[in-house]
Amino acid sequence: MGALDGRVAIITGAGRGIGREHALLFAAEGAKVVVNDLGGANDGTGEDATPAQQVVNEIVAMGGQAVANYDNVADWEGAQRMVNAAVETFGDLDILVNNAGILRDRVLVNMSEAEWDAVIAVHLKGHFAPSRWAAAYWREQHKAGSTRPRNIVHTSSTSGLFANPGQSNYGAAKTGIATFSQILAKELVRYNVKSNSIAPAARTRLTEATPGLGDRIAAPTNAAQFDDWDPANISPLVAYLASADCHFTGETFFVKGGEVTRVRSWERAETVEQNDRWSVSELTAAMKDMAAKVNK
Repeated sequence: MGALDGRVAIITGAGRGIGREHALLFAAEGAKVVVNDLGGANDGTGEDATPAQQVVNEIVAMGGQAVANYDNVADWEGAQRMVNAAVETFGDLDILVNNAGILRDRVLVNMSEAEWDAVIAVHLKGHFAPSRWAAAYWREQHKAGSTRPRNIVHTSSTSGLFANPGQSNYGAAKTGIATFSQILAKELVRYNVKSNSIAPAARTRLTEATPGLGDRIAAPTNAAQFDDWDPANISPLVAYLASADCHFTGETFFVKGGEVTRVRSWERAETVEQNDRWSVSELTAAMKDMAAKVNK
């Protein structure tokens, strides 16, 4: 018996890389899978139905059930069609894995408006739109008496959580996704929906294209050596977070190789305080002392 037996899942960006590994593992664990992928290039341009259909073919060949969907995750009506495809094909929707993403890396002073807008759209709106339609479906199901557990898994990144230069568009979107996940956890708990996010470290088209990272993440030449950067390492955590047995909601996890680490969100730290309004000169002195403590 698989961990996801009888559950219906949508996985976005599932034609290649980490998303493909998610789809294959979900199917192996008993899920019926909507394999969504527009089939675009790293920067989001172009379309190709082949990657999504190839993953569907692999799942069917192993005895699983899957259907391809080619909608753009950032398209409002496309996101609704994606949810409808799950319900119309498999009769329900239990899981949404928001995984699709693109890169248009550039330092701030060289970044164009189009490069900013494209990345924000695919990542932030591409998480919002499918989540919104899935949540609306689950709300109606809950009202009709179906209280079964549902799960959303979002894809953040260390580039956002820990700030990577040259990726202000991508990083801003990815840290926004982690907060978006926390908010959904609080809003959707009434419908028995759990929302969590991951910050994966793996070898993909996007990470291989990141300057200075390609050589570090190459597959080991020794076949007996554990491959820390294999994208398949990420999927067991996602399958757990998508299962009815998931114990968490509103959390973000870093995952690489065999490591899974919970990441704390923003916390209050050093404080200066007095029982009156600060003058600028007073605050300058107090903040200088704080900076000395922070930077020592």
